[in-house]
Amino acid sequence: MRRAIRLRRAFVATLILTAMLTIVPMPQSSAVTGGITQTAKRVCRIDWREGRPAVKHLIRCAARHYGVNVDRAMYYARRESRFHPRAFNDWSCAKGIYQHLCRYWPQRAAVYGFDDWSAFNARANIFVTMRMVKRYGWQPWGG
Repeated sequence: MRRAIRLRRAFVATLILTAMLTIVPMPQSSAVTGGITQTAKRVCRIDWREGRPAVKHLIRCAARHYGVNVDRAMYYARRESRFHPRAFNDWSCAKGIYQHLCRYWPQRAAVYGFDDWSAFNARANIFVTMRMVKRYGWQPWGG
């Protein structure tokens, strides 16, 4: 009987902890966040600064890694910025490959492990987008 009560308490504690970690994001200094950034650096070792072909290659690699449709990833990148990492929209204050709005980028970057990275950094912009799409779909881009 005591064992069953202990197991039930452990199960409830696990559920509560899981709910808390799901709802409240962890601090950015945590090992988890650093691991995400390190994984992104290891996954697709492509230097996006070598030009648009390298950016396209990085998009394909990241999309495959996160299980996102490669054709759609390429379509939205072409539509939003023509694969240009320094793309900027004065009217909406959107920037980067996938045109993240300025007011949303810092939080998105922090949540997905690229805290203090610029939206103009193609690697950060692409990986944040692929992780967002994996989680929420293409809705933020009208898809």
